[in-house]
Amino acid sequence: MILGIDVGGTHTDSVLMNNRKIIRKSKVLTDKENILKSVLMATEAVAKPEDIKNLQRIVLSTTLTTNAVVQNQLDPVGLVVMNGPGVSPKDLPLYDKANYIAGYMSHRGIEAEAPDRAELAELKEKFKKENITRFAIVGKFSTRNPVHEQEVDAYLDDIAEHASQSHQLSGALNFPRRIATTYLNEAVWGLQRKLADQLKTYMDKLGVKVPLYILKADGGTIEVEASREMPVQTILSGPAATIMGVLPYVSPEKDSISVDIGGTTTDIALFADGVPLLEPQGITIEDHKTSVRGLLTHSIGVGGDSHVRVEDGVLLLGPERLGAAMAFGGPVPTTTDALVVLGIADIGDKDKAMDAMKQLAAELGKTPEDVARQVVDLACTLIVEKINAMLAEINSKPVYTIHELLEGRRIEPKEVLVVGGPAPYMAKRIGEMMDCPVRVPNDSDVINASGAATARTTVELNIVADTEAQVLSIAEEGVQQKISNRFTLDDVIELGTEKLVRKAKEAGARDEDIVVEVADSQVFNVVRGYSTIGKNMRVRLQVKPGLIKDESN
Repeated sequence: MILGIDVGGTHTDSVLMNNRKIIRKSKVLTDKENILKSVLMATEAVAKPEDIKNLQRIVLSTTLTTNAVVQNQLDPVGLVVMNGPGVSPKDLPLYDKANYIAGYMSHRGIEAEAPDRAELAELKEKFKKENITRFAIVGKFSTRNPVHEQEVDAYLDDIAEHASQSHQLSGALNFPRRIATTYLNEAVWGLQRKLADQLKTYMDKLGVKVPLYILKADGGTIEVEASREMPVQTILSGPAATIMGVLPYVSPEKDSISVDIGGTTTDIALFADGVPLLEPQGITIEDHKTSVRGLLTHSIGVGGDSHVRVEDGVLLLGPERLGAAMAFGGPVPTTTDALVVLGIADIGDKDKAMDAMKQLAAELGKTPEDVARQVVDLACTLIVEKINAMLAEINSKPVYTIHELLEGRRIEPKEVLVVGGPAPYMAKRIGEMMDCPVRVPNDSDVINASGAATARTTVELNIVADTEAQVLSIAEEGVQQKISNRFTLDDVIELGTEKLVRKAKEAGARDEDIVVEVADSQVFNVVRGYSTIGKNMRVRLQVKPGLIKDESN
């Protein structure tokens, strides 16, 4: 038995599954002030006491950290950056929030300049006066040697409630992305800690000792306790849940699009021969370019509850949601009201939905039915325009899937899969506009919850081995070890695989779901005096994202 829960902005969906088959499903309203209450209600709606005793895992996807970033509801953070020479602070992200200090490593992880203790003392006093207790610490080449980040963390320890070091969050060299990633991790740390505390209470109330996971942006899971230290990994958890939920329905022989129409937004994802596309350098959210590994999704502010209005004689839809549809007692006309008036959706109070369309009809000089058709067409048009823009962008550069780089590959969708609450009512029109076959998968209304429930645990490691210096570094673990000058690329992969498997098991992965792959490997000669004196090897290993095995097979 597996319990999957998707905590959305409007509804909390839940599914109880047995060997990847849904036994029961439910939707309850999300209480944003009391997530614990929403999760408990969602659980009780699908799981009986005897089911709970048989649970093997519980997995949540959540919009909590995503919404905090989007709405700029972030905690104050003391951002400490050691940028070294070669890059102007003004060219780095979060320039106005950062505190720059001396100290940097060379690209090979050798100390070039030590942190200035006087600068650190001055900065510490500043943080004390401003009552800053949470810190994000970033050094330019800290993924090659984390000592400076560790030193700054230790220096601030007596005034710190919590601190994030960039090398622990990403093994990638990309300095600007690590700055954004580390800042966001600390800015949502308090929010994630509160959620983790509530989920611990939830587990105590259930009275079971089973793994509890949260879905990450890459479509893999992370244990809730581990998410306390890496909350940035849970940003864009909701769209990732959609992709994992759609995955069993996507054809492995053709390109596809998934369109998830929610109450507030529509999330769009692309598949190349059944494999989800990936953001190769990291996800971007609200202009923050991060190094968080994530599936490629785009969102648009169009949903079933999108506010519909007339301005200067023009019908407008979204992006804001001001409440439920008027058919359900909400305050303003919405897309859902239009669907009800047209008889496409047999839900809610049709008289109230008609009142909503009459308001708009009076301003446009049309009948309520004509306006309702216009509203539905407008919603579908906005979604299709976003899909076409996304395809144009993707096809203008190399295509990355979660497994490989597809050089010169164009994505040409042959099928659209539409999911979410409004999916059965809008799918046909979207297919007509795109001139493409369209399908609404089974249980599409709770597909995020089922996607979260069946996702594998994923982890990755970035390793750098320098045979001339005889040092191997594992960025995310902040460790270095001595190696032989005869160390080879195969040796790096073998050692890294062993450590990655151990790390995956510590994160809660089952043996049968651990599939290790080399995501990237590079070898450079170290040359001095016209002679090769060693090799610099860089390897990124990952547990392949995907769905857990069906134990009934």
